Amino acid sequence: MTAKNPTHPSVSLRVGLEELGWSVDEFADNLGVSRITIARLMGGQCGITPKVAIALENIGWSDAEFWMRRQAKYDLAQARREMEANTAAGD
Repeated sequence: MTAKNPTHPSVSLRVGLEELGWSVDEFADNLGVSRITIARLMGGQCGITPKVAIALENIGWSDAEFWMRRQAKYDLAQARREMEANTAAGD
């Protein structure tokens, strides 16, 4: 993971699920969020929300601030790449 192209936080979540042998349903149940939310998150279709970050903290997966920083770094890198692409297209 580089600062310019960080991976989506869901990559770390997938690794954690595999290590624990949890299904998406089990993960959703343990976090107290819907299966749809977890499926979207795991597919990279949405980001980690404060609610999910706190839920991850509550099950002992680091602290909420860690997850929010990971998501913010990813979102910022995506925005920078989009702006760079738009600037290059305008030249």
